[in-house]
Amino acid sequence: AGMVGFLNDPAFINKHEIPLPLQNFKPMGENISFDTPDGGKGYGYLIKAAKGKSNKYLLVFHEWWGLNDYVRKESDKFYADLGEDVNVLAIDLYDQKVAATREEAGAAMKGLSPERAVAIVKGAMQLAGEGATFGTVGWCMGGGWSLQASLLAGAQAKACIIYYGMPEKDLEKLKTLQAPVLGIFAAQEKWIGPEVVAEFDKNLTDLGKTHTIKSFDADHAFANPSNPKYDSAATEEAYAMSLAFLKENL
Repeated sequence: AGMVGFLNDPAFINKHEIPLPLQNFKPMGENISFDTPDGGKGYGYLIKAAKGKSNKYLLVFHEWWGLNDYVRKESDKFYADLGEDVNVLAIDLYDQKVAATREEAGAAMKGLSPERAVAIVKGAMQLAGEGATFGTVGWCMGGGWSLQASLLAGAQAKACIIYYGMPEKDLEKLKTLQAPVLGIFAAQEKWIGPEVVAEFDKNLTDLGKTHTIKSFDADHAFANPSNPKYDSAATEEAYAMSLAFLKENL
C-alpha cells in the first residue's frame, strides 16, 4: 500500500534482513482458505478463540516476505497475550507465495494488485461474519494494509495498529475511518520519515480521529517479526503499547 516506489531504492531493499530459518516452531493455529469476492480463494493462518465463540478478530498483515512462520509465531504471541479470547487471523496477501530472497520479496510486493489485496481482506472479513469486530496490525507493507483494512471494516473496526506503514493521504478516504489508530514509526528511517508521519498526525487531528503516534529512535523494520537484527528494546516497548491498545479498544 503506497510503498512500491521504494523498491527502486537499493537501500530500502537492503534494510530488510533476510530471515533466518525458524527452529522448532509449533504453530497454535491452522492454515485456512476462504472465498474472496473476486471469485477466488484467500489464504491465512487462524488461531480460534479458546473461550467459546468470540466475535473479536485481530487481523495480522505480514511484511514484504509473505506469510511465513515468523508472522505465524507473532500471531500466536498476540493470541496468547490477549488471553486466548480473540480470534487471530494472519492474512496472506501473496496467495501462498513466501519470499526467501530480497529479490523475491520485492517482486511479490510489486506484483500485489491493490484490487486483489482488497478482495482478500474482504473475504477474510466475510469469513469472520457481520457481527465481528476487528483490530488490525501490520509491519512495513503490512502496516499500510492494516490501515486499509480498518478503512474497509467501517464501523466493525475497533483498533488499528500501523508499524511504519504508508499512511493514507486521501482525506476523503481517511475521514471514513472509525477505529482509533496507534501509529508506531521509526525516527531514523528516510522512507516513511518524520515529515510523512507529521502529515499523518496532522491529518488525523484535523479530522478529529482518536490516535496515538509514537516514533522510536530506530530504523525502518526495527520490529519486523522476521528481522534477525530487530531492536529488542524498542520492539518490546512497541509491543507492550500495541497489546494495551488492543485490550482497551478491541
